Amino acid sequence: MFALNRSTLPDPPTPAGAPPKTGVLQIGDGNFLRAFADWMIDIANETGLLDAAVILAPPRSAGIIDRLNAQDGLFTVLSRGVVAGAPTTSVRIVRCVTHGVDPRQDSAALFAGARDPKTRFVISNTTEAGIFYSEQPLTPGQWPRSFPAQVAALLFERFQALGGQPESGLVFLPCELIEANGATLRDIVLRHARDWALPQEFSDWVTRHNDFLNTLVDRIVPGYPATEADRLFAEFGYTDSLLVAAEPFHLWVIEGPERLANEFPLHKAGLNVVWTDDLQPYRASKVRILNGAHTASALAAFCGGLDTVGEMMNDSVASRFLQQVVFDEIVPFVPLPEAERRSYAKSVLERFANPYIRHELLSITLNSVSKWKVRVLPSLLDYAHTHGRAPDGLAFSLAALLWFYRGRFDAAGEFVGQREAGSYPIRDSRDVLDLFNAAWRDPAHVRPTDAAPMLLADTRLWGMDLHVIPELARQVANALDRIEAVGMLPALAETLAR
Repeated sequence: MFALNRSTLPDPPTPAGAPPKTGVLQIGDGNFLRAFADWMIDIANETGLLDAAVILAPPRSAGIIDRLNAQDGLFTVLSRGVVAGAPTTSVRIVRCVTHGVDPRQDSAALFAGARDPKTRFVISNTTEAGIFYSEQPLTPGQWPRSFPAQVAALLFERFQALGGQPESGLVFLPCELIEANGATLRDIVLRHARDWALPQEFSDWVTRHNDFLNTLVDRIVPGYPATEADRLFAEFGYTDSLLVAAEPFHLWVIEGPERLANEFPLHKAGLNVVWTDDLQPYRASKVRILNGAHTASALAAFCGGLDTVGEMMNDSVASRFLQQVVFDEIVPFVPLPEAERRSYAKSVLERFANPYIRHELLSITLNSVSKWKVRVLPSLLDYAHTHGRAPDGLAFSLAALLWFYRGRFDAAGEFVGQREAGSYPIRDSRDVLDLFNAAWRDPAHVRPTDAAPMLLADTRLWGMDLHVIPELARQVANALDRIEAVGMLPALAETLAR
């Protein structure tokens, strides 16, 4: 057995007549982008439709960069699932990533990539919390804190180096799961340009010659299959510290013109990539049904002692809760034909039950507050508008979120919660964690029902005071009372029995 790198597994020769080399700058080094965008680019490269080379950089911490470079940019994507009723497995060594750059240690290399005329596309995934405005200075040669400021700095570097020529513009493909992700990113970049008093010519070039495309992504990517790794490596004949497991299903919807589709022809490589002039129908079904189902159920299941999506689907209480939430409280308000939305919902639950994927519930809980606001709250609001009160299931999911966020900062500065199985990390922005820490540490809020009113009213968390939603505060308080009294899953069972 050997270690995966380009010495042990050299690249095949470039075929004659290959298209010109295309540079891709990727801000995000997580499992999802590697098993989604990089996997697709690699397939397009192999078919000869594209010759793209990806430079990968994390938006903040060093992430996996050291391990990635030790493997010369190579990693394995293992796709497993059930397609048309039959089990299927495929293994691909992704070769399109040339190397990774840690911008905290080597920002010069990243800015050099921005200046390279061959660079054409920028792909990102900094989570829903990544595309936001944060006032900060522009310091030449230094990596800004927030992702939009990073983009603004990179673009200004390119503008200065290449003279603001029309052909020097870039195409941005943000994969962050927020509405109008491309347009929002562009607007914040222009705001930074104004903050930094950059020349108007720069802002004009950004607006006219750079394309910020709205996108939608869909693939379940559990990540590194730790419990199976040794067996899989024995099958592969090599070790890979960056092995990532994913389901076969994938969908990338890109709102953009045909000229860019021809530049980035993933859809011609047999991949489920859709170029469209309106992605809203796709977004509504995906965000509300698939992502909403994940977010609405994962926290309750985890606090109830379950560890994976598979365990949740096999638990009679948790799976019934998921079915109720999806078909009774989410699906009716998705703006698609009835048959289409129910069919998609059924396929989502089948994907959740994929026996080949061990999807850790704890990984789904990352940045749950912003996820719940984007993915779940719109369905809850639609239900309340129609029925005059909040739905029981989604109200319980909010109570479970508050319960999950009952944590405290430990000696190492980590925000840590407790369940019967032991402690767990709570990952979210520092601002969010500080709000929950203050609520739970206040002597006036000894019990969850005491802290809940303040948290529900905090517009910084939800973008609105949730007390305006009829019955919601009472439903959340009742759910918290029962969770405290009998435990998470028994309380959930009581909710289902009503």
